[in-house]
Amino acid sequence: QVRLVESGGGLVQPGGSLRLSCAASGFTFSSATMRWYRQAPGKERELVATITSTGGSATYLDSVKGRFTISRDNAKNTVYLQMNSLKAEDTAVYYCNAHPLWGQGTQVTVSS
Repeated sequence: QVRLVESGGGLVQPGGSLRLSCAASGFTFSSATMRWYRQAPGKERELVATITSTGGSATYLDSVKGRFTISRDNAKNTVYLQMNSLKAEDTAVYYCNAHPLWGQGTQVTVSS
């Protein structure tokens, strides 16, 4: 079965950290560029981070640079998003993407 399953979301205080995981199955993960998107209430979905198939290159949304790190483990068919120094404006549903596949999303809420 071809799918992406995110996990690791939750409620965290401002300044805190979370690590999101996305487990892939049913396709050749090691050949896929992987992306994390997010969508806040009332806003359009935006691209947060991208990592190439080998993990050799990553790019980030300007507002998360220096705070978020995307990584992958091709042996485990999993991509991660380490999120540090979280802010209220990072609150959103975070989605894993391997075009054209989408996960179901995981909620991240940053609030005191």
